[in-house]
Amino acid sequence: MLFIIKMAIGCAAAFVITYILLKLLPGEMILMGHDRGRKFAQGAEVNIGKPTGVGFYFILVFLAASAVLCFLIEPVNTDKGFFESGNVMTGLGFGLIAVLAEMVTGWLDDRSKNPWNEYIKGALDVAVSLFGAFICVHFFGTRVYIAMTGTYFDIHPVLFYILAVILFVVSINATNATDGIDGLSGSLSVIAVVTTLIMGLMAGSCFDNNAVRLTVAFVPALAAYLIFNFNPSKMLMGDAGSRSLGFFIAFLLIYCRIPLLYFIVGLPFLCDGGISIVKITVGRLTKKKIILFKSITTPLHDELRKNRKFSVKKVWLTLVLAAVIINLVYILAAGLLRITGIV
Repeated sequence: MLFIIKMAIGCAAAFVITYILLKLLPGEMILMGHDRGRKFAQGAEVNIGKPTGVGFYFILVFLAASAVLCFLIEPVNTDKGFFESGNVMTGLGFGLIAVLAEMVTGWLDDRSKNPWNEYIKGALDVAVSLFGAFICVHFFGTRVYIAMTGTYFDIHPVLFYILAVILFVVSINATNATDGIDGLSGSLSVIAVVTTLIMGLMAGSCFDNNAVRLTVAFVPALAAYLIFNFNPSKMLMGDAGSRSLGFFIAFLLIYCRIPLLYFIVGLPFLCDGGISIVKITVGRLTKKKIILFKSITTPLHDELRKNRKFSVKKVWLTLVLAAVIINLVYILAAGLLRITGIV
C-alpha cells in the first residue's frame, strides 16, 4: 500500500511540475528554438514560429522523477560492484544518462539557427545507441523473453549487442519521423510504454519494480505535454523530445527483457514514420533508381492528410485507435493463453 501511495505522489508531482514548466516556458528565449517549418511535410506551415524543443522540459522532469523514484525512494541494494556485470541499478542509471544525451543532441539541433545536417544527427544517434547497447549487454544480460508466453532464450552477447544498436537506431528515427501530427508521437509513446510495462509484468521478465517507477515518471510528464500539443498545438517537442522518446522506448523494452515486443508496440511508428525512412534510405543508396512506395506519400500521416483529405484530428484518432487496438488485442491474447493454461 505504501508503494502505491509513493507512486501516486510521484505521478502527480511529475504531471504538475511538467505542466507548470510548459505553461510558463521559463527561459524560452534562451533555451527554446522556434519551428522553421518542414520541407515537403503536409501542413507544416501552421507550426512555423511555435516554440520547439520543449522535450527539453518534460524529459528533464521525467529523468528527475525517475531518479528520485528509483534511487532515492526505497533504493535497491545490490551485492555487486558498481561497474560489475549484472549490476542492474548501475545500468539503469547509465540508461537514464543515455536518454539525457539523446535529448541534449536533439535540443541543440532544435535551438540552432540552421538545422543540423542529417548525417551529423544520424552519427550522434548511432553513438548514443552504441553506448546504450553496451549498457544493456553488460548490466542487464542477454536473456530475451517472449512477452506473450513468458518463455525465454539467451542470445550470444555480440549478436545481442548488434541487434540492440539496430533497435535503438530504428526506434529513435521511427519515433522522430512520426512527430509530424499534433499529439501523435506523444500519444503513441504513452501507449508503447504502458503496453511494455504490462507485458513485462505479465511475462515475469522485469528485474524489479523499477519498470513501474519509470512508467510512473514517464506517462504523467508526457501527458502534461500533450495538453499543449493536441491540435491546435501551442508548442512542439522537437528532436529533444521525439529522439529521446524513441531511445527510451527501446531501452525499456530491453530492460524488461522483451525487445521483440517492439514489433507490436513499435508497429504504429514503423507503419507511419518507418516507411518514410526506408523509402528515403533506399532511394539514396540506389541514387533514386529504386523508389519504394511510389503511390504513397510518406510518412503515412502525410498520405492521410494530403491524399485522403483527413483532418489533423482524424489522422491522430485513426493512428492512435489503431495502436490501441493492436496493443490491446496482444495483451488480451496473452492473458487468454495464461487463463486457459496453454502457457
